[in-house]
Amino acid sequence: MNVELNVETPKTYRGVDALRVLSVRHWTDYTFSFTCERPASFRFRSGEFAMIGLPNGDKPLLRAYSIASPNWHEELEFYSIKVADGPLTSRLQNLAVGDHILIRPKPVGTLVHDALIAGKRLVLFSTGTGIAPFASIIRDPETYEKFETVVLTHTCREVAELDYGKHLFAEIQQDELLSEMVDGRLQLISTTTRENSEHMGRMTDWLRDGRFEAATGAALGAADDRVMICGSMAMLQDHKAICEARGMDEGSNSAPGAFVIEKAFVD
Repeated sequence: MNVELNVETPKTYRGVDALRVLSVRHWTDYTFSFTCERPASFRFRSGEFAMIGLPNGDKPLLRAYSIASPNWHEELEFYSIKVADGPLTSRLQNLAVGDHILIRPKPVGTLVHDALIAGKRLVLFSTGTGIAPFASIIRDPETYEKFETVVLTHTCREVAELDYGKHLFAEIQQDELLSEMVDGRLQLISTTTRENSEHMGRMTDWLRDGRFEAATGAALGAADDRVMICGSMAMLQDHKAICEARGMDEGSNSAPGAFVIEKAFVD
């Protein structure tokens, strides 16, 4: 079926590009994802975020969103929560194919390979839409060049909220090129904290009581593991404390370390 795209020229702002929306998918009543055009000049490292948003009078309304698509992809993908009274998400959730979003073409972020020292296993801890930057990282060939194995954990309140991560994992397994690149070295652990599911509990509890070690084959440790963390502020601090207690130091783009966290949030 052919879809009529809205080609009306959007409001322009200095230093901000307007990109046409190519697809929109609502995963739950609380989450959705969308793809948009990617300018040929737009370059980013997998795991980085960009400032995106919508027109808002004389000044655009922009928020930090992790880029969920890998850096080799022709389109840009974003995964977002829906907030009824959020200044941006209350409007962004109504996007339709053919609409335009605004983007500042200078991606940044700490959830990148450059911020980590060499290791054998990459562990990605995420909650909610914090899985977005890892959707990029687990589809990046550099990830599997640098690490022998990759563990992605995704914790949400309800089962349906895990669908984005499970769909992504299944897509990788079914894609001829991606599955060959990953070659069985990627593990997904999905847990819930409110609704009953096969795996329950916060990952901090799994780390403390041995369930993480049992599921992955090795306890989290400073010698071989490198960690990226993305979620709420409380989640970041809890995981950071566990990493530091196990002898890991926090890294950055200028001083790589054993773990990194992302502090950019949407409204």
